[in-house]
Amino acid sequence: MERYAVVAHRYWGSPGGGQLVCAAAAKALDEGGYKPVLTGTFKFDPSRYIEWYGIDLAKYPTITMPVGPRAFGLWSRLLMWMPAKRAIERYRPEVLFIDDAAYKPIAADKSFRLIEYIHFPLEVYVRSDLRELRDKFSEDPYIVERYGRFPLNIYWRIFTSLLPRYARDNPFRYADVVLTNSKWTAQVAKLVYGQEPRVLNPPLPPNVEVVERPRPFEERRPWVVMLGRFSQEKRYHWVVTEVAPRLIKEVPGAKIVIFGGAATPTLQAYRERVRKLAAGVGLKTAEDLGADADVYLIANAPRRLINDAMDKARAFLHATINEHWGIAVAEAMARGLTPVVHKSGGAWTDLVMEGRYGLGYTTAEEAAEALAKALTQELKINPAERAAGLTYPHFAKALLELVAR
Repeated sequence: MERYAVVAHRYWGSPGGGQLVCAAAAKALDEGGYKPVLTGTFKFDPSRYIEWYGIDLAKYPTITMPVGPRAFGLWSRLLMWMPAKRAIERYRPEVLFIDDAAYKPIAADKSFRLIEYIHFPLEVYVRSDLRELRDKFSEDPYIVERYGRFPLNIYWRIFTSLLPRYARDNPFRYADVVLTNSKWTAQVAKLVYGQEPRVLNPPLPPNVEVVERPRPFEERRPWVVMLGRFSQEKRYHWVVTEVAPRLIKEVPGAKIVIFGGAATPTLQAYRERVRKLAAGVGLKTAEDLGADADVYLIANAPRRLINDAMDKARAFLHATINEHWGIAVAEAMARGLTPVVHKSGGAWTDLVMEGRYGLGYTTAEEAAEALAKALTQELKINPAERAAGLTYPHFAKALLELVAR
């Protein structure tokens, strides 16, 4: 007799941190003797997960709503419990793994073990009584960029007014196990809910290699790599105007190589803005690593090119403030790059471990100084050692132990 586990995620259709965690959870539950059932608001192509993460989701049954992602957009957060409910009624699972708050309608009379994974407490952005926390940790840059102006700000207000109808108020009153991605996020969650979730760091994708013997420092170039979509919260605009000029003055010949997704007009527009800002401070830009430039803005690069650049570079810069986790940082550490991150968020507490496996900064001057150090000195740190503790087998073992309790 099959033992089922439902893995519920809002949007499976593009690669991201949430998608990686849920795909890894499905794989782990499969290895633990359960038959995973994937649920989501929109239809998606499970076969893409082999390419993205090296995880085969195509063999699992899926239940989604018969609509495309443009049909509901933000409001899909309010609907994700519906396909999960269908899966529960059809398969009678023993476990529900979910990474969203909108599951109150299916949690009242649950006959399964419910595991909630919190990427960041959404309440910080929607509850008026948490304004002080919102000011402390800053507004979500994506929400501000997408829903901060008329008419979409009205759309956002309607969403926040409807959310309490579907979202659980406190995960510790509903879930059997409450997990989160980093010690930093756990501390924020404690401020919101009064209790601290267990930390289960997201895994490196199974198709990302932890290089046992990274290329020696002296064989690398004075390059700084950055990785992440071309969007405001990645702060590439700040890097090219505030950090890069200082770094190049300190380390002549230093290059900054930015790999970013630019699949939408909004992302493409931001990339063009970064290019103009770089030119405005006298930096040469290019889209090809073969060209002579100070800053490279490379859109939608294949993994092979990213890995090759990382193997030649000496440092990895992450400019996002209050990053909940930072999978790109973990991937860079797996290839032996010295990470330089803002002294906030999970990237600082759980990846760099507050200076043990990398360098931190709070200002542009400190960022340039840390990068100059990473480019000119062979540091006595081993980033790949930390990355080795983030591989998929570690994640799977920890998750299955929590499921069995």
